[in-house]
Amino acid sequence: MSDYWYALHVKPRFEKYVTSLLTQKGYQTLMPFYVSRRKWSDRVKTLSLPLFPGYTFCRFNVDARLPILVTPGVITVVGMGRVPAPVDESEIAAIRRVMDSQVHTEPSEYLTAGSKVRVESGPLQGLEGLVVRVRDTDRLIVSVRLLMRSVAVDIDRVSVKPFQETSPQAFPAAEVLPAVRHSR
Repeated sequence: MSDYWYALHVKPRFEKYVTSLLTQKGYQTLMPFYVSRRKWSDRVKTLSLPLFPGYTFCRFNVDARLPILVTPGVITVVGMGRVPAPVDESEIAAIRRVMDSQVHTEPSEYLTAGSKVRVESGPLQGLEGLVVRVRDTDRLIVSVRLLMRSVAVDIDRVSVKPFQETSPQAFPAAEVLPAVRHSR
């Protein structure tokens, strides 16, 4: 069996540590992050936080997963019941493109309906996702279905075009979703 990408559920705030240990063991890893500015009464601090809190990604052969599972901080390999499920290669590629683009990114609610679009220009050209409008900003939502988690990336409305999938469960090429309100 060949190597696939898997999501690993890790202890809270252990994402970077687990990713570092797995990289040292020779595994290919991905721990996407975003930059957040936090304001305290006396200062403002810039933090790198995980886009998928409690998770990191690792490429390995599922039949040889014991070295992964005994890594300190790893809780389990995400799957269906006790069967690990690989993360779709296209979703890993989309997350990497988002990270490489250096566009403002942040975690987002997982969405399953809305306007499916393809980015036609700019650093995210070719990516597909859903469009939402948050606080007067258009955002492209890129999702990892297995984790039921999403990432929101700021986009320019003129850089995207409606996209119709060819599968029977296609999203309608409709209007942009109404504003999503987040409470903080």
